[in-house]
Amino acid sequence: MANSLERGFEKTLFASRWLMAPMYLGLVVSLAMLVYVFGHELVIYLPQLPQMGADKVILVVLTLIDLTLAGNLLLIVLFSGYESFVSRLDVTEAQERLGWMGTVDFSGLKMKLIASIVAISAIHLLKRFMEIGKADKGLYADELLWMVVIHMVFVLSGVLMAAMDWLTAQSRKK
Repeated sequence: MANSLERGFEKTLFASRWLMAPMYLGLVVSLAMLVYVFGHELVIYLPQLPQMGADKVILVVLTLIDLTLAGNLLLIVLFSGYESFVSRLDVTEAQERLGWMGTVDFSGLKMKLIASIVAISAIHLLKRFMEIGKADKGLYADELLWMVVIHMVFVLSGVLMAAMDWLTAQSRKK
């Protein structure tokens, strides 16, 4: 009796992983939101292209890269999280399966996540630096200082996570 009760409890716990599925569907909706914003940015700036200078074009391109990196980050979390915590994706065509799918563990996911955050932060910071001297932007030195500090916290976090993963790997080798 106790053994069957335990088995039933464990099956229920294991089946609870499917409660994450709606969250992954929510990430798909979030990806669609990013696609919408990306398209909206293109629709806004393409007609302005003949009047834009190089600085403005670079800012627009950086914005589009920023959105693309965020989308890539969503896909990494979506695919690797689903495969790690819910169920293996059953892709019918072998050539359709992405090379990294099924190989990104939690440690790899953390590193991809922090690397994406650092890249997004760096692009945002670069955009702000390019706006220095433009009267209508009203950038203040303390605002830029805080942006640099926050970016460096992301960088330091990434370095510390990588160091922790390296130390863990070294201890497993012994």
